[in-house]
Amino acid sequence: MTSRPELQAPPEIFYNDDEARKYTSSSRIIDIQAKLSERAVELLALPDDDVPRLLLDIGCGSGLSGETLTEFGHQWIGLDISPSMLDVALEREAEGDLILSDMGQGLGLRPGVIDGAISISAVQWLCNADKSSHEPRLRLKAFFGSLYRCLARGARAVLQVYPENVAQRELILGFAMRSGFSGGVVVDFPHSTKQRKEYLVLTCGQASLNSTTPNAKGEDGESCSDEDDSSGDEKNHSVSVSDRHRPRKKQKLNKKVRGKEWVLKKKDQMRRKGNAVPLDTKYTARKRKDRF
Repeated sequence: MTSRPELQAPPEIFYNDDEARKYTSSSRIIDIQAKLSERAVELLALPDDDVPRLLLDIGCGSGLSGETLTEFGHQWIGLDISPSMLDVALEREAEGDLILSDMGQGLGLRPGVIDGAISISAVQWLCNADKSSHEPRLRLKAFFGSLYRCLARGARAVLQVYPENVAQRELILGFAMRSGFSGGVVVDFPHSTKQRKEYLVLTCGQASLNSTTPNAKGEDGESCSDEDDSSGDEKNHSVSVSDRHRPRKKQKLNKKVRGKEWVLKKKDQMRRKGNAVPLDTKYTARKRKDRF
């Protein structure tokens, strides 16, 4: 069984020139990306008024999901951390504006200019610590905070994710809610191993009748809730921050406090060695008070 790509290497390294071309030339991947993108646009619930919207494609890769946005008649901006993926998108003449960017450092877009955002199989990468300076929780906070700011009031963000477990899903959703979003998780085909897909459907602003979480798709075509499928994952409650999480430096524990007796002993030793040592006073080894 193939390991999850986010556990093998950082995205800018995993998706090198060879992997980017292999990914984009796979008919299976192209078909999956098209279906996921179409479902994401459906969950955006944009007004059916034939007016083009400015959408954001987070983790756009080689532009496969952006093609779906173009087919729906929208303008889009694509962000990705992999230069190789963006090079392939340029070769394929993707119609969106492409930006080389790390979403974990914030999106860096003007406030309130985006009418909707989608992301296909990208946000779960934020749960990995690829560098010693990476802290997954801080990166999730920066991402969702900047996403909330750049969206227009009432706009939606639909993020398709592959969380490793229920706790990781709740970690991602929790930071989204703390940033001001309302919404929840939509799980399509919850009882199917292969077809199961999870979408975070988030609305910028307070919850309203129009911002309720849409119904999921089931194998029989009927709507279903993701409450019924949680039992199979509840046995794994630990939040995974990836096997590649760099271990923190060992800190010395039980550090001995050097008091007045230790200072007097050291001064006595220095005197016996013939060194010039200040006289002992009532201020010897007294801790200074913290002052500005």
